Amino acid sequence: MKTLLLLRHAKSSWKRPELPDHDRPLNKRGKRDAPRIAKIIRDNGLVPDLILSSTAKRARKTAEIVAKTCGYARNVDLTPALYHAAPRTYIGTLSNLADDYQRIMVVGHNPGLEELLEILVGRMELIPTATLALVLLPLAQWRELNYETTGKLINVWRPREIAR
Repeated sequence: MKTLLLLRHAKSSWKRPELPDHDRPLNKRGKRDAPRIAKIIRDNGLVPDLILSSTAKRARKTAEIVAKTCGYARNVDLTPALYHAAPRTYIGTLSNLADDYQRIMVVGHNPGLEELLEILVGRMELIPTATLALVLLPLAQWRELNYETTGKLINVWRPREIAR
């Protein structure tokens, strides 16, 4: 059994519209929500073995804040292919991981994350910014992951639903 944490990047800023999409930073709410999600990860014993993140600034910063706050001890693996990735890219990336990783967190973007979650659990779930979904996958090895994999959605934590 493998565990997958899907985290959409925290809220980004639009204060500087001249910035390329890839370079948009987190806004105040994003900087507040990322550590709140990290505390859920830590408090529920869900610290990942590996964090993969899109290279977009808002995703990278979300991943860094979450990693530091939840007690993740490694470097975040920045993965350019995850920038606005489609489900096939997520599945391809995950299926190439070493099997000693039991719990992986992916920090990415919509609509790809919502589509991936729907493929894996068979139902649509909204993933607003800084939302974390926990999925159990019936896999012994990551290379077994494909479009036919049926995982179990354990929980979805949305910042607006979390007590402050």
